[in-house]
Amino acid sequence: MKNPNLPGPKAKAMIERDNKVISPSYPRGYPFVMDHGKGTEVWDVDGNRFLDFMGGIAVVATGHSHPQVVKAIQEQAEKFIHISSDFYHENWIRLAEKLNEIAPFKEDALSFMTNSGTEAVETAIKLARYHTGRTNFIGFTGAFHGRTMGAVTFTASKAKYHGGFYPLMNGVTHAPFPNPYRPVLERRKGEDYGEAAVRYIEEEILGQILPADEVAGILVETIQGEGGYLVPPEGFYPALRELCDKHGILMILDEVQSGMGRTGKWWAIEHFGVEPDMITSAKGIASGMPLGACIARKSIMDWEIGTHGNTYGGNPISCAASLATIDLIEKQYLKNAEVVGQYALDALAEIQTRHPSIGEVRGKGLMIGVEFVTDRVTKEPAKELTDRVVDLAYERGLLMLSCGKSVIRIAPPLSISKSEMDEGLRIFEEAVTVAEKEMM
Repeated sequence: MKNPNLPGPKAKAMIERDNKVISPSYPRGYPFVMDHGKGTEVWDVDGNRFLDFMGGIAVVATGHSHPQVVKAIQEQAEKFIHISSDFYHENWIRLAEKLNEIAPFKEDALSFMTNSGTEAVETAIKLARYHTGRTNFIGFTGAFHGRTMGAVTFTASKAKYHGGFYPLMNGVTHAPFPNPYRPVLERRKGEDYGEAAVRYIEEEILGQILPADEVAGILVETIQGEGGYLVPPEGFYPALRELCDKHGILMILDEVQSGMGRTGKWWAIEHFGVEPDMITSAKGIASGMPLGACIARKSIMDWEIGTHGNTYGGNPISCAASLATIDLIEKQYLKNAEVVGQYALDALAEIQTRHPSIGEVRGKGLMIGVEFVTDRVTKEPAKELTDRVVDLAYERGLLMLSCGKSVIRIAPPLSISKSEMDEGLRIFEEAVTVAEKEMM
């Protein structure tokens, strides 16, 4: 049921204060001003309760303020908050040991800790150039890798992310990401659309634009996030791995959003049976504490002392939060993401049968995208309707975010229960029903 008192007076007052002192570049979805949260539930400053189906953009993997994570943060804060990456501490070492254990390749892994996903991507870019001695890269349309200068050059989900910032980093060529719902390439007989995308790279990019021996790496989100929660066809990663091996190109996977159990496995690439050379992680790695990591095969992370570093890398509090987060994911939430994720996909498939505006439901685990269209035959994106559904859901106590041109992402904490999923999907369907009546 719609809450007519949103936003409340305290929220309105805080938003007015925010407008006076915070950069206008931040995109704000709707007037939600958080006060506190517990698990999948959050409350605003006026006492209104919401279910959180976006988890801080897939960040609060263990739910808001999980007691085990809070305890780890508090205990470490009492010992020391910072020492700098010029020295050593045990949490940093323990976390790297754990990342080595769960890395999606058999070879031993070395990790470089950062403060965010975009920094992890910058690290991967620099390492790939250093290790290979090559300078060029291939990225993909629809990608989002961050907003710092190197990462934003690879980002290709919205033109505005580039506007006003040229010239960008040299040496990045984009290929079409294999979106099965909206294909732009022709397939040959017997190949799936993922294989067609790799053939395009081989024939058109390496064959006509970039010499293969000038390409350091191919950077790709295993499942695209900002681009629309797009799951590529099964043939894509095996073919990409073969291409990289053929030409000595590093296969670099951005698992900032799709990793750390989000898809029901530690890493989304595990669904495709392929080992990358390097992965980037952040978001769900520390339940909301600022932390990222570039995790690479030991044979690749071969740069010399001083070639790359940072002040806050391996921050002790963030590492403590990450260790607690990984423990919870391993013991409880990895399986929960798989089970509740499939439960949600089945429920959404049923909801889709009742709503002509839903063109496709897709995803793995608790990384789910619902794409809205004005017509299922033409597949024209229904952006206005999508935005309206998000607003209507907020008015009824459900926090959601859109992505792509007309996709709503469902990325709640990995700890979400089936009953909470049911409650959220009831609100979601009510919002869709109202939006369809208003706009279709």
